[in-house]
Amino acid sequence: MQKISEKKRFSLIARLNSTTHAFRGLGVFVKTTHNLWVHLFFGGLAVYLGYVLILSPIEWVMIIFAIGFVIVTEAMNTAFEIDIDLTSPTYHPYARDTKDVAAGAVAIAVITSGIVGLIIFLPKILHLMF
Repeated sequence: MQKISEKKRFSLIARLNSTTHAFRGLGVFVKTTHNLWVHLFFGGLAVYLGYVLILSPIEWVMIIFAIGFVIVTEAMNTAFEIDIDLTSPTYHPYARDTKDVAAGAVAIAVITSGIVGLIIFLPKILHLMF
């Protein structure tokens, strides 16, 4: 019998098999997070505008990181909400605070990404208009 403190030998097959948990989590995320579709729409719009306005490689990096930043914070928010719903099924002010802070993190990511988008796209759009 293996002790809990003993380390398991590294196995590439075990590592590859563990990715099924990550993909299952992505499935839960996609099925349960309605705001994800809003983020994906605006992310897709940014990618489309980037293609039309011919972004530089560094601008592409910034846009991709901004999109990822919003999606990752939304995923973490969803994970926190699932956990809080499990551990605090009845109302508790700390549970509410935890959910609100996690939602606030998403708001920070959205605002930050919006600023990045404005810095990149606004001059290009204004140049086309005038």
